[in-house]
This record gives sequence, C-alpha cells and structure tokens, in this order.
Amino acid sequence: MVRMQDLVFRYREGGFELRVESLRVGRGERVAVVGPSGSGKTTLLHLAAGIVVPQHGRVETNATELSALDDGRRRDFRARHVGYVFQSFELLGYLDVLDNILLPFRVNPTLSLDAAARERAVSLARRVGIADKLPRRPGQLSQGEQQRAAVCRALVARPGLILADEPTGNLDAKNKQRVMEILHEQALAEGASLVVVTHDLDLLQDFERVVDFQELVGSQESVS
Repeated sequence: MVRMQDLVFRYREGGFELRVESLRVGRGERVAVVGPSGSGKTTLLHLAAGIVVPQHGRVETNATELSALDDGRRRDFRARHVGYVFQSFELLGYLDVLDNILLPFRVNPTLSLDAAARERAVSLARRVGIADKLPRRPGQLSQGEQQRAAVCRALVARPGLILADEPTGNLDAKNKQRVMEILHEQALAEGASLVVVTHDLDLLQDFERVVDFQELVGSQESVS
C-alpha cells in the first residue's frame, strides 16, 4: 500500500532534512510509528498522503507514484484513497460537523454523496459519541470532540489507507479507547492499511508492527 525508497525531503525554508532509505506498509497492515517530537513523523505521513513530495526518491501509495501527479490530481487521489486524521484537526469553521465529516464527498466528484454516505457519517458520529453535535460548527466543540469529528471524516469514504497523526492526543481514557477501536475495526472491515503516529505507548499492543522513527530515518538540522 505504501512504498518509500531512497527518499530525501527538505522544506523550502531549510533547516530540516528527512531521509528514508526504505519503508513499506502492506495492504491491510496496521503500523504504529513512534519517536521524539519534532523529528519528522508528521512529514512522513504527509509524504505518504501526497500532501508534499520529495526532492529525491519515490513515494508510491496504492501503486500510484504520488510525485508524478500534480497538486490537483494528488488532492483527488487523497479524497478517494486516503483517510487522514490531522493532529490539528483541519475542520472547516464555516461548515457544520456533519458537512465536515462528509467533506471527501464534496471535493472529489468520483465519490457519490448519497443517502448511504450520509447514513455512514451519522453512524460513525454515533460510534464516537458526537451524533448530537452534528448540527454545530467546529468552534462550538471541545478539542476532544473536534478530534473525533476528524476521525469520522477520515473513515467516511472507506479509504484503503488510513493515516492518523496523534489521533488520541486530546482524548480522555474512555474516548481514546473508543477512537482506537473504531480505527482498528474500520481498517479490518475494509482491508485498509492503518498507520498511526503516537506517543502513547499503551496503544502499541494492538498494532501488528511498531516502527521506531529514529531507526527508520536519518533526519538532521542543516547547518547554514
């Protein structure tokens, strides 16, 4: 599902370089990525999703070389194939919670926003305990509720790849368990790959593989 080979990535403003010699995540595999803050784990997820592209090397997701696509085609690819739980949620303040969850259907014409999609959105919201918040704007929700809405949005289109950046960081113990259960259940039900960046070592036992980020990459501050 995800293949990275001989990858080098630098931000334009400089100061950071990420190198990945080789990383593969199999179809249906559930992988946790652990490592220190600020080391580039979020950048790794962005590369897998095609939000950014490397200066050197290959990134393939679902057998598609993302660096060969322009911005618009990568955006369509993400909406169709990738469910992303952003650490900062990335909910749109002018939409209510339901429309935020259904956003993948609104940005990609290949997805059909029908009654079944709406029912799935409501069902996911019910599962994570925010069904009563669907008419509200994100600004009217707590951070934990916003995080759960972001999880629902990542899952609603039944993506083949689920990427989650600290998806339990703002949740209490009960909701942390609820969110992780639904991520694992949906990955298993859809045969999807699941990659989760986390600092919570209590979560690791439920993953098939744990990747130590420091062993995977060589990342360094560049010297000017």
